[in-house]
Amino acid sequence: MPPLNAIRAFEAAARYGGYVAAAQELGVTPAAISQQVKNLEKYFGKLLFSRQNNSLTLTDNGVKVYADSTEALERLEKMTARIYEKEVRSRLVISVLPSLANRWLNRVLREYFALDPATYLDIRVENDPVDFERNNIDVRISYGKNLYSELRTQVLYEDKVQPMCTPQFLERHSIDVTNPLTLADEHLIHVNWPPSFTSHPTWADWFASVGSEHIPIHGRGHRVDMSALAVDLALANAGFILGQQLLTVEETSSGQLITPFDQTIPLGHAYCAVCSHVKYKKSSVRNFVDWIAQRFPTIGGLP
Repeated sequence: MPPLNAIRAFEAAARYGGYVAAAQELGVTPAAISQQVKNLEKYFGKLLFSRQNNSLTLTDNGVKVYADSTEALERLEKMTARIYEKEVRSRLVISVLPSLANRWLNRVLREYFALDPATYLDIRVENDPVDFERNNIDVRISYGKNLYSELRTQVLYEDKVQPMCTPQFLERHSIDVTNPLTLADEHLIHVNWPPSFTSHPTWADWFASVGSEHIPIHGRGHRVDMSALAVDLALANAGFILGQQLLTVEETSSGQLITPFDQTIPLGHAYCAVCSHVKYKKSSVRNFVDWIAQRFPTIGGLP
């Protein structure tokens, strides 16, 4: 049997991508972690890390040992907890886009907690790209399937957008719902998409989809940096948004927002669940990814 302390040191170093954070978790020095890893490499007779410029990268053998050692340590922790009649709660680091966190994930998490009450979530709200190794991210919900080519990427949902406003706003303005050209530039709310959103819908795209060459002047309408904030402005009777169907399910279902024009256009890219191939072997990560995939609407339709 390989030495348990060496396994623990290696697993922590692989999980954090370095010796310093692993040492802090285990309450030892980085030098002690390094020595334990060397002992394990000597035991197996194989390198588990490739070391370049003070950074650690798992070798092919290291990937195999990490996957199995993580599972083994989790089982040992649960066994110990059962002996002492304590509950083991694992922790998942979930990274998610701001508007998706604000307008969708927060509304469905109650279902996840009911399914898996023994897991703590550490939710990071941030735009792409993110550093999985440095920030120890377990699962990333990203926009686009080609951002992290070396990681496991699962397509979740391809959203659509269409013009939305409140019933009150429509009543107060002279807008003919059979003629999109009656939408004035002053009626439109624009989103300043972040640089990572390489493909995103604009009002000019929507007008083109209805056969118009009109290109709205941004300076004549409200502008915001988040699509979730655009929804808030629309709810405040500030104008029309190109609202994402996924982020406005509750508002359109309740009648707070209406869709006077039927024409929709694609958001551009799909939402995806991204994680490392090694971490997907952990039951807690796999269960979360499987749940989030089931909870997203079927591609092409809403619940």
